[in-house]
Amino acid sequence: MGHRAVESVMTRHVVRVAPETGFREIVAVLAEFDITAVPVVDSADRPVGIVSEADLLRTLAAQDDDDPPVSGPAETWPADGPAGADGAAVTAGELMSGPVVCTTPGASVVAAARLMTRHRVKRLPVVDEDGRLVGMVSRGDLLRVFLREDRLIHREIVEEVLGRVDGVSPARVGVEVVQGRVVLSGVIEPPLLAPLVVRLCRSVDGVVSVTDRTEAAVPAS
Repeated sequence: MGHRAVESVMTRHVVRVAPETGFREIVAVLAEFDITAVPVVDSADRPVGIVSEADLLRTLAAQDDDDPPVSGPAETWPADGPAGADGAAVTAGELMSGPVVCTTPGASVVAAARLMTRHRVKRLPVVDEDGRLVGMVSRGDLLRVFLREDRLIHREIVEEVLGRVDGVSPARVGVEVVQGRVVLSGVIEPPLLAPLVVRLCRSVDGVVSVTDRTEAAVPAS
């Protein structure tokens, strides 16, 4: 039980480019695979940066004002793309944003989301134990976890949380799930288990929030 791992939501077949890949080729790759960014890897297939559409546009915007405007599809752009300070075509190594922030296949989707938020990035390369690229995960991939059906969330809470915490009777706890928002009611006995149950419910995939409305059992008179 718990939040699913990044490997369950990541894209496994990742397009990549080398640091020496030219501007125009990068544009072609983004267009061909309908993506907005591409990881840059070294000779050992380890990510060293990411080139996004924003990076490409910034490079175009930085060209001299006397240059003719560049617009339209990639086929109409100059053969080598914009030039660097030495007149050579701009490459992925010059365009990329770095150092690149990565995650691992076994990391939780929550940990990956926190990493994206902390570093203000929209996507993370996923690397194996040797640092080699094995996937990519985007904000959209992570958010899809929260599209999980309420009935599936309800079933997991009843069976995997309430049904496995010693001392808690699932029959005495009401579970309501609406658009990922969980409300617990009824009785959790002993009451000291309530914080544990709430914490476990929050770790279930698709749960947006948990409200604890449970009460202590009334002593028999």
